[in-house]
Amino acid sequence: MKEEKIITPASGYLMLFVFLIMSIGGIATSIITGNFTFIIFLVIAILIAPGFVMVQPNNSRVLLLFGKYVGSINKNGYYWVNPLYTKKKISLRARNFDSERLKVNDKIGNPVMISTILVWRVLDTYKAAFDVDNYENFVRVQTDAAVRKLASMYPYDNFADEGLTEDITLRSSVNEVSEALEKEIHERLSIAGIEVLEARIGYLAYAQEIASAMLKRQQATAIVAARHKIVEGAVSMVEMALDELGKKDIVDLDEERKAAMVSNLMVILCGDKDASPVLNTGTLNQ
Repeated sequence: MKEEKIITPASGYLMLFVFLIMSIGGIATSIITGNFTFIIFLVIAILIAPGFVMVQPNNSRVLLLFGKYVGSINKNGYYWVNPLYTKKKISLRARNFDSERLKVNDKIGNPVMISTILVWRVLDTYKAAFDVDNYENFVRVQTDAAVRKLASMYPYDNFADEGLTEDITLRSSVNEVSEALEKEIHERLSIAGIEVLEARIGYLAYAQEIASAMLKRQQATAIVAARHKIVEGAVSMVEMALDELGKKDIVDLDEERKAAMVSNLMVILCGDKDASPVLNTGTLNQ
């Protein structure tokens, strides 16, 4: 048998009543009558006792008879089964798994630290019990393997100076990466009858040995981008100023004076510090 078989055993309350009658009745009858042959009912009651099983909500019991799979009890309640059955408990509740931070290389070889948060539950008790040795350890090992594979498929971030223009990166494409991770883990855990409810990146950062250098690189990239926008704005403002001066005939500037004005405006608009005004008491040529 390679599939899960759901069974509903006999009610445990009826057998509990029989157990109490046989155990108490056997002892009481033996004492009253003085005939200890009635103690056999107590022995039968003791043999019945191992057959009682209680299944709580979102739990199950896998039943075996001398190594043969009999079925699984997934419905909560109080039952009685063959006392010779071996009863293995498997939880059907959703569980969280927060993996350790792993050091892996991304697509372009940069070492990164990454971990994942996984929400999972057992969907098929037969596969969880018999298709893998230890399904909880199987979840841990396969999740780590899936995270390592995922990290090697995408770069941590895009860098224009390397000509890297990936659409999906580990840092910026959170939803896409999580979907790919969930699919990868689901394919690995399906052999154990485990359903993946959610998989998310829990921690992501450059490894310690390159974190400082990458931080400076990101800062430099941000500064260059900001300077680019500042220069674009400054050129636009200088062009507008020259056009307005020419239209309103406020002052007649030759090419040399225009160049000086452009130079002064660019210094003021693109400088890191506020400009210090200088009062010219002479002519424009002085």
